[in-house]
Amino acid sequence: MSNLERDPAELVATSAVLTDAGVEILEPRDVPLGGPRAMTVRRTLPQRRRSLIGGWCFIDHYGPDDVSATGGMRVPPHPHTGLQTVSWLFEGEIDHRDSVGSHALVRPGELNLMTAGRGISHSEVSTPGTRRLHGVQLWVALPNASRDVEPFFEHHTPVAGSIGPASVRTFVGSLAGSGTSATVFSPLVGTEIVMPADTTIEVPLEEGFEHGVLVDAGDVTIDGTPVPVSHLAYLNPGRTSLSVSSGADARIVLLGGEPLGEQIVMWWNFIGRSHEDVVAYRAQWQGEVIAGADPHGRFGTVEGYDGTPLPAPELPTVRLRPRG
Repeated sequence: MSNLERDPAELVATSAVLTDAGVEILEPRDVPLGGPRAMTVRRTLPQRRRSLIGGWCFIDHYGPDDVSATGGMRVPPHPHTGLQTVSWLFEGEIDHRDSVGSHALVRPGELNLMTAGRGISHSEVSTPGTRRLHGVQLWVALPNASRDVEPFFEHHTPVAGSIGPASVRTFVGSLAGSGTSATVFSPLVGTEIVMPADTTIEVPLEEGFEHGVLVDAGDVTIDGTPVPVSHLAYLNPGRTSLSVSSGADARIVLLGGEPLGEQIVMWWNFIGRSHEDVVAYRAQWQGEVIAGADPHGRFGTVEGYDGTPLPAPELPTVRLRPRG
């Protein structure tokens, strides 16, 4: 999914670790995807208080969204660099096309993973039969040593595991007997956990990972701390397990990874390491794709999309620099 903000903030993201063993609650902000009947997403990462959880650098949570009211998702071809997009749905269906020739459907319980590397473009459109959209769109920042890999696309279907009465579907890494062979460039885990009402489970954690728990639905407490729906609970490294309780039927998404240990410059749909990186990526997108100078350049061409690519916003008038 693209970041469709018209005035995206410049951001230098750094891994941050809490100095105590508490649970930090991060509030979402609403971001419209554009248009008069815009579908709105709830974004909990990045934000000024925290920008990375391991390599995870972007969390958009959307739905349940009535497609008849919002028009659903229609994101024209747009670019990415230096990251992986992780698409995970709870309801609905999205048609994905990209410039390496991939054409795939995003369906509930199935992972679509796109590695942008040095540069890719893609489109995302909810299918005509979709009545409700509900899911998460996630990005992973590639470490510096891997950020210029050639772009590619993968599709995986994890087998369900369990923790007590809770079902587990691990779409990145492995947990509780569930997992995939999805390609990652730093140690990561990404898991959907569905819990019945009035239950408590102990979720095993990698001690060296920092973790985030996004609450999709339910009356959830994390280690005794209530976490509202659509909020993200941050947990610093050093934990080997996590107590999750649900007072009602609940769904959470657990994301974790080793602290990246690097700074990234993230603006619009680009991740680089400097102001100059982002300026160059934007110039190539605008020149090669929007102006049509080189359809086979860094970002390629998305075949089969009925419409025009998405122009990049204007860059800020000041140099992209660290914030917060």
